[in-house]
Amino acid sequence: MNGKHVRKAALCVALAACLGSIAPMALAQDGAVTGRLVTEGGQKLSGATVTVRNPQTGFARSTTVNADGSYRIPLLSPGTYQMELSVGGGAPTPVGEVVVTLGNATTVNVPVGAINTLGAVEVRAPQVVSMVDVTSTESAMNISRQDLARMPVDQDLKSVAMLAPGVVSGKSSLGGQGISFGGSSVAENAVYIDGLNVTDFYNRVGFSSAPFAFFQEFQVKTGGYSVEYGRTTGGVINAVTRSGTNEFHAGAELTAEPSAWGASGKDYYLANGDPYIISSHDGGTHNKLNVWGSGAIVKDRLFFFGMYEARDNRAFSTSNDGSTFNNGKADDGFWGGKLDWQITDNHSLSLLGFSDSNQNVADVYRYDYLTGTRGSQTNTIFTDTGGDNYALTYNGHLTDTFAMKAMIGRNTRDYANYSQTDIECNRVVSEAGIAPAGIPLGCTTNSAVESREDERKAGRLDFEWTLGDHLLRFGLDREENTSDYERMYPGPGGYYYNVYKTTPGATLVNGGQVPAGTTAYVRARRYEIAGTFETDNSAYYLEDNWSVTPNLLLNLGLRLEAFDNKDSEGRSYIKMDDMVAPRFGASWDIKGDGTMKLFGNVGRYFLPVANVINIKQAGGLLDERTYYALAGWETRELNGSQYQVPVLGAQIGPVDDSQGDGTVGDLRSEVDRDMDPVYQDEAILGFQQSINEAWSYGVRGIYRKLHNAIDDMEISATGACGPDGYIGWVMANPGKKVTVWGDTNCDGDADGWVTVDTAKEGWAMYRQDGVDADGDPIMTYIGQRGWEKPKRDYKALELQLDRAWDGKWSMNASYTLAYGRGNAEGPVNSDTDFSDTGRTENFDDPWVNYNGYGYLANDRRHQVKLRGAYAITDNWLVGATLDARSGGPITGFGVGNPYDATAYHSYYVCVENCDSEFSGERVYAHNSRGGYGRLPWSYELGASVTWLKSFNETNLKVKFAVYNLTNQQKKLSVNQEYEGAIGSPNDLFLYPESFQAPRYAQLVVSLDY
Repeated sequence: MNGKHVRKAALCVALAACLGSIAPMALAQDGAVTGRLVTEGGQKLSGATVTVRNPQTGFARSTTVNADGSYRIPLLSPGTYQMELSVGGGAPTPVGEVVVTLGNATTVNVPVGAINTLGAVEVRAPQVVSMVDVTSTESAMNISRQDLARMPVDQDLKSVAMLAPGVVSGKSSLGGQGISFGGSSVAENAVYIDGLNVTDFYNRVGFSSAPFAFFQEFQVKTGGYSVEYGRTTGGVINAVTRSGTNEFHAGAELTAEPSAWGASGKDYYLANGDPYIISSHDGGTHNKLNVWGSGAIVKDRLFFFGMYEARDNRAFSTSNDGSTFNNGKADDGFWGGKLDWQITDNHSLSLLGFSDSNQNVADVYRYDYLTGTRGSQTNTIFTDTGGDNYALTYNGHLTDTFAMKAMIGRNTRDYANYSQTDIECNRVVSEAGIAPAGIPLGCTTNSAVESREDERKAGRLDFEWTLGDHLLRFGLDREENTSDYERMYPGPGGYYYNVYKTTPGATLVNGGQVPAGTTAYVRARRYEIAGTFETDNSAYYLEDNWSVTPNLLLNLGLRLEAFDNKDSEGRSYIKMDDMVAPRFGASWDIKGDGTMKLFGNVGRYFLPVANVINIKQAGGLLDERTYYALAGWETRELNGSQYQVPVLGAQIGPVDDSQGDGTVGDLRSEVDRDMDPVYQDEAILGFQQSINEAWSYGVRGIYRKLHNAIDDMEISATGACGPDGYIGWVMANPGKKVTVWGDTNCDGDADGWVTVDTAKEGWAMYRQDGVDADGDPIMTYIGQRGWEKPKRDYKALELQLDRAWDGKWSMNASYTLAYGRGNAEGPVNSDTDFSDTGRTENFDDPWVNYNGYGYLANDRRHQVKLRGAYAITDNWLVGATLDARSGGPITGFGVGNPYDATAYHSYYVCVENCDSEFSGERVYAHNSRGGYGRLPWSYELGASVTWLKSFNETNLKVKFAVYNLTNQQKKLSVNQEYEGAIGSPNDLFLYPESFQAPRYAQLVVSLDY
């Protein structure tokens, strides 16, 4: 037998040499070994037994071969196993070494010769191991901790996900961990650690995490995943942690990232020379030391792995105008551990626990960026994040054909933001050029006083049952997600003051008109909410993997979802059930030897409603906005430091509390009774081929289409009562029929169910045609308007070429050609920075999206990704990564529209008679989505060099990595507001808002025993 072939082929699978299309033919955090005994002349091997053994843990599992020679061993932890074959109780014959990877089925077909009189089996060379996983109909990338150690990949889950094709980083203002998979928004993904869902459920951006050294292997699913997974219309990050073995091992790893090794950011100025973004003084030092140990408490039965990581993170930055300096530190350590109890070879228990709790303390100082002089301290801001996580998992191989897995877990993600000046100081922010220079605005830089405790209680059961040519997989899972939330603005009255430029006669968002002589206005906003809110998500799934022929596999699956979002009193607020998600796939082993396959799948995926909707729509939200003419600036003093606050002049227009008046109200009138869920349909067709034992290539075509949106809409009229049938803000499906509790007989009182077809009506259109004798505006009703249905589709072609690591070198290259079009990005909006999931401005009124179809924010026409490593000698290793992508589209958003008197963002700008008091006299022009071109290409090149040295059983590794080697600082986003108010150009239009991070370097020194 040729063991070299076994090892290389199995390693190919482990490194996703099969171009990332790996099967969901094993439960989420496990792998499987499957295959067929191939005999000469149709010889039967009744009673043959296949056994896999893990020499590190003493674990062994056997299964009896079926009459047709096929076998399957599921629920195997990722690792390296020895395979044996015996017939009729004869002596076992070694087959070879097999590598089992996360979530995959490793196929091992064994050529069998004669059986001697003692029952020994002749296993003939060469051993055939599938180079392309012909049992797969999904798309995923597998990569191990060892693989990542050879390349310059930063130590976080986002950096791992970014290696996969079709994955781009989201806008930083929507969340630093945001990732876009296949054109989706950053709020549509799911992250699992050892089977525990650790995704942020409050806003669905972000997730709990752990140090790299805590993980063993990662899997990034980009499409076509099985019915075992749900609650995502983006992608899935699946990670498994390390475990102990019979041998004691320990180690330490030091990571140093000094500020002095990094490049400075660039500064940007306004046309008049005033500072716009000062980033040359930003930086930070990040150091951490983790120590770990693993071994057996009871040999062959009870194992442990434990880690503690001490951290010293220092980050400093200036405000955009360079007037304040934040000096932050975060030094809370990480702890994590795992106990594995191998009760028998067929039954095991695993207990996982880790904590990513962290507090960042930032001292705020006055600052002169020109001289780099730090003044007096004005504030200290505290930010608490993270929490404790636990999961208990049972793994049972009940019979040769029936296996199960059960998991219960708890995931917590707490958040708090508060400062020393919260009681005394309001936040003040102003557009450039309005406030006198030299004196800071306000006496706090803290934007909110906020605390939140999120707790997920999760449980799931998963089963596998082999019946002849059918592998049945079925199960259920349930999550109870609870948010305890409180928020307000700092300072007296809880007001946040924003100062904007304007022009006399301009119409503000609340409908008020700017008086003569006023060139700036103040928005005073109160934003308060508190309560405890719960969401229950549950699902059942059934899947049949049917081997129709030895070369053709059909994957037939069905997932049944249910979501129940509750208000602060525990009543169902948004409840959707009986959501059926069918998923079908096929894989054809073209040559029958596992080296070439044609595969495809179609499926439906549902997206739950984030907890932020419960809180802000069903929790007594007060969102009060009052507008004033700016009457000047007042200088005050606190703790020996001067600051400015705006002087409020005459109020402009009414107080606007339409987004929330502080009461819960009758929820029947605030949510559609028959709401449809948000879901995405996906179709994938792909081809893969193994060129030889190291090289493989593939191509994949992808089509995704998002259906529906759940967002807040202001319904200002009904068909029965016209403009007098005002309902208010409703959570519903834009462009569909909406049924709410309302006024059925037009007497002004809600008395029954009212249905409004929002594709045709629901918005009362008014035009201002003049003023009456008292000078009040004359508003003429000119009809109704409906909403455009949300649209989003993604089409892509992916090409990949892969060379598996063979001890000398490895390489992966991918190119993605993608088109992402629509009129709505998803539950969040990158264009205008709406980060509350499901509460964007896109559907506030029908005009926000009118004529707004085009290329979406996450559309990147071209993406090129390269990664690889090369061993120069046994001691020296170099690695590199490249991520290059074309820029996203730029839109010039206007304010208002040519059809009524509203003033939301729109795809129209006023070009004539803009200062008219009468909206009917203004003339508008259409600004198409993406009409101002695209952002520039951006790329990040990483390079690393590693020195390896062994001292008996001790291994030393020193790795130096540089990220963004060429120090690219291209614009990643720009200001897309063409107008600040109707007819008032925004001076900051097309000014950059975010950039690539400057070059930085990292030294990692690890010592393992």
